[in-house]
Amino acid sequence: MYLARFKSLPMVKLFVALFVLASLSGVAQAQKAAKDLQNASGQVDVIVQFNRPLAPDLHQKVSKHGGQLKRELGLLQSGVYTVPASQISNLASEPDVAYISPDRPVYATGSSTGGSWVNDYHTDSINAPAAWLAGLSGNGVGVAVIDSGIATAEDMNRQSIAFSASFVPGAPSAVDQYGHGTHVTGIIAGNGADSSNPHSFYTFRGIAGGAKLINLRVLDGNGAGTESSVIAAIQTAIALKNVYNIRVINLSLGRPVYESYLVDPLCQAVEQAWRAGIVVVVAAGNDGRDNSQNTNGYGTITAPANDPYVITVGAMNTKGSRDRTGVVPTSYTSKGPTAFDHFVKPDLVAPGNLVISLYNKPLLLNQQNPQNEIQRGLYEDNGNPAKPSDAYFVLSGTSTAAPMVSATAALMIEQEPHLTPDEIKARMMLTAFKNLLPYSTAVDQTTGQSFTLSADAFTVGAGYLDVQSALNNKDHSFLGLGSALSPAVVVGPSGQVALVNAASAMWGTSAMWGTSAMWGTSAMWGTSAMWGTSAMWGTSAMWGTSAMWGTSAMWGTSAMWGTSAMWGTSAMWGTSAMWGTSAMWGTFSQLNDGWAVDTVNSAAATTTGTSGLLLGDLPN
Repeated sequence: MYLARFKSLPMVKLFVALFVLASLSGVAQAQKAAKDLQNASGQVDVIVQFNRPLAPDLHQKVSKHGGQLKRELGLLQSGVYTVPASQISNLASEPDVAYISPDRPVYATGSSTGGSWVNDYHTDSINAPAAWLAGLSGNGVGVAVIDSGIATAEDMNRQSIAFSASFVPGAPSAVDQYGHGTHVTGIIAGNGADSSNPHSFYTFRGIAGGAKLINLRVLDGNGAGTESSVIAAIQTAIALKNVYNIRVINLSLGRPVYESYLVDPLCQAVEQAWRAGIVVVVAAGNDGRDNSQNTNGYGTITAPANDPYVITVGAMNTKGSRDRTGVVPTSYTSKGPTAFDHFVKPDLVAPGNLVISLYNKPLLLNQQNPQNEIQRGLYEDNGNPAKPSDAYFVLSGTSTAAPMVSATAALMIEQEPHLTPDEIKARMMLTAFKNLLPYSTAVDQTTGQSFTLSADAFTVGAGYLDVQSALNNKDHSFLGLGSALSPAVVVGPSGQVALVNAASAMWGTSAMWGTSAMWGTSAMWGTSAMWGTSAMWGTSAMWGTSAMWGTSAMWGTSAMWGTSAMWGTSAMWGTSAMWGTSAMWGTFSQLNDGWAVDTVNSAAATTTGTSGLLLGDLPN
């Protein structure tokens, strides 16, 4: 349950609406089979959650309904089964069954780009060199990378990989066949070998080069996998926590949100890791350009980034500069609030546009996108500067932002081994850089499409990752105050928005949700930003009764969440539609905000009123 502990925000009248969240919980618990199973036919792979630990008699009950066991997921008192779709309702009626959902596909949240490259300076922008000067490298801290595996690369010390396992059916090798996991791992722990020769003038190195890597492969050679594989990998990370000192899990992958986090099996898995003392860092998703529901990309956070326990990371554009005062949100970073539960997400942001990291040419992602190779002249002055590098590659997306936070967590744990996941999340959010440009414009260099962006709380969270400040923070005043659950928001008939904080959370009035602490006095709470009554959060927009949150619209039984609409098996979320392997989450996505063509409207910081354009509406 939640208690209303509202902090007075500038120019905003807050209200109590506990019944909203209570009703959400009730709806989630009443439905024992996920809505996206209603149109299923033939044989379907499902995750069955039980209300007691796994036992042979539970498997027999599923077998009675024609089910065949594929994999046990003891972490969640669950199993993965192939069952006849016609038997799902009968299976759901079994008293021991708590919830049934499809074994849904998950995809990497990074993307190919295309273009000519300039150094992104992501380590400088987030103040990582300060940690290195202090002698910190994440030494001995285990970081589990749950991704497409790790391939051989010159900048990857194989001795750093303490454990490897594959959870991809029919693929026993944990070696990366796609390229995404290798790129992500390089951001965490690349050793910079190829750019450290006598002719190098810049070294591309990982943020926590001394970290102990646990390679858990869940994505196949096309960058796709299933959530049961991800859950099995999380289960393994928890089991091996004490063996390899696994303190951090990086999940640069996701899928759409189909139900409340309270019953979502992927969310339940990450919560188990969090409770085991492991920091879970998740990419927010790359759906910020989606305006199909006239929300300008708001409400598009993917799972399990929608879980309130994890650290959800959005993507920023460094614009090719070391100076963080000029960073702006990327146009594609997914925005909150989360579907169903309405949590404020992301929690913070990090560089995620044209990020340079490790490369292995034979991998599929690299073969399909040779234009993403950088030139050697970008980091060394020897020979032909236009020669393509065989060590480094460019990707964009929240996938590249998440590992920066994971690596920072490893540095913090090395410095203070007794920090809990909640304390790490709280410190990162509290110390995040908040003096961000409030409004900016990005132009996709591939398509020419223009996007107007707002650095509000549902786009940038508590601010921009600052490694140095997070490490320097020694404030223990909030320790012991409880969990660092991301807060929920509710809206009333007049369009006014309120925070709803967990009763045992750290975000009370004396902790970090004050206007001069977590969010900053000049950040996101003004009347012309996210809390306005006649803009995005008004009654006729995202929160209105006839719009996104209404009973007959996006959240209604016959609309977006209905069996024959957006969430249907043959509609937007179908395997051959938006979430297919060759579509938005596939290998051919073009996410690139560029640098030179971006403009920033600093004068907008003083603008008042509640114009929808100031909230990130796309120009007409």
